[in-house]
Amino acid sequence: MKKIATLLIGLIILSVANAQTDSIVNAIIKTDSIVNVILKTDTIKVWKKGGLGALNFSQSSFTNWAAGGENALSATALLNVFANYKKDKNTWDNTLDLAYGLLQSSHSAVRKNEDKIDFSSKYGRYAFLEHWYYTALVNFKTQFDNGYNYPDDSTVISHFMAPAYVLVALGMDYKTIDNSFSVFISPLTSKTTIVNNQRLADAGAFGVEKARYDSVAGIYVMVEHGNMVRTEFGGYLKMTFKKDIAKNVNFSTKLELFSNYLDRPENIDVNWEILIGMKVNNFLTASISTQMIYDHDIPVPVVRDVNGVQTPGAGPRLQFKEVLAIGISYKF
Repeated sequence: MKKIATLLIGLIILSVANAQTDSIVNAIIKTDSIVNVILKTDTIKVWKKGGLGALNFSQSSFTNWAAGGENALSATALLNVFANYKKDKNTWDNTLDLAYGLLQSSHSAVRKNEDKIDFSSKYGRYAFLEHWYYTALVNFKTQFDNGYNYPDDSTVISHFMAPAYVLVALGMDYKTIDNSFSVFISPLTSKTTIVNNQRLADAGAFGVEKARYDSVAGIYVMVEHGNMVRTEFGGYLKMTFKKDIAKNVNFSTKLELFSNYLDRPENIDVNWEILIGMKVNNFLTASISTQMIYDHDIPVPVVRDVNGVQTPGAGPRLQFKEVLAIGISYKF
């Protein structure tokens, strides 16, 4: 009898212990699941990341075409990525735009028709009225490859870091909750132009101070190299807008204005980009893009009529580019 009682008590103790162990294990599993859900929810809420990669093509071919024409083929690779952070009163928006394209025609060598590196980082702290933020912005622009003044393909007129533009600005940013529209206004902006090529700097390319020459025994000699860096201080405005204007049709635009307080502030630098993207299916797209640039400090090669003679020269001009393309894209 004593042995039976002892056995029953042992079984009861073992059952209770097993039940407690199962409860502890289940509690740990539930706690771990709750923590994972919280962390996942917080990550999704705080960071929004994504991007778009595209490869666009255009081609023209003429055979016995009476009106004339030139066979041509071009390809352009595009990459746009973003990582935006938003938590409590803080926002941090980061974008990187990369583009590179090549063009081959029947009567000329391969040349580039697109070349861009554009990185922007903008931090904001909530100020007032729901949409206004105290903001600091950093922007960097340059290109990948050498540029030439075609048809002259032997003299380099630009390349990586020549030029490069670094802009640092402090101001106020107005933006909608979904970040589709933003206007950044900065009365305190530093714009630095870098020309990492002494030959181009000596020529005063892209607005830097050119080399100084003096006459020695009737011969002009360089007495001081051109500056490879130019710093400007002024006011800056950046506006961005992006919206679906129809089914599978997206419109986006970016306008940047800069005025140098220290040198002819009435000459405003302008950079205005427009992109209309049309989605055919999950991968096939068509797009039309334009870019307009005006910078009074950047001389553009021009040909002037001087007393009936076509004379080459240079001066500030409105620059305009338009691209119509069909290609494949992947959104992530």
